[in-house]
Amino acid sequence: MSATRDRLLDAFEGLLIAHGPRAATLDAVAAAAEVSKGGLLYHFPSKAALVQAQRERLAELGRADVAAMRAAPEGAAEYYLRESQQSGGPLDRALIAFARLAEEAGDDATAVLDDLRRHWFEALADELGDPALAHVVQLVGDGMYYNAVTGVRDDTALADARAVLGRLRARA
Repeated sequence: MSATRDRLLDAFEGLLIAHGPRAATLDAVAAAAEVSKGGLLYHFPSKAALVQAQRERLAELGRADVAAMRAAPEGAAEYYLRESQQSGGPLDRALIAFARLAEEAGDDATAVLDDLRRHWFEALADELGDPALAHVVQLVGDGMYYNAVTGVRDDTALADARAVLGRLRARA
């Protein structure tokens, strides 16, 4: 992918996060990326093309995260819980930007989010061998992620989640 194309997507993502889909016009994206409108149109002939590229970016980052989760030496559940406390990285920015798009676009935009969530769940269920436990771990991770992106400090959340997961595994 070209540096200009990446800059344009970064600008689109930033506008979505900061101001929402209505503010992320072609003119605003070009200005934020410091690219002429013609330069933007060369890479993305429409806002729909920008949305599609953002969808592909999120899907690619999500696939990489699921692969890392499955390959994590500490296991998928530990990886998922630990990473749920992180914010500000490329996957986080892509998730937030796409969630902003989904607010307006509805079901079509949520498909990529649903797909990613399903793959995270499958990795958890494969490791834990219990779909209900995998669902609970995913929901705990969701809460930890919510705290991370909203700036709520919860210094014991990961340790508490590990402790409960350990007790539940011991009972199984």
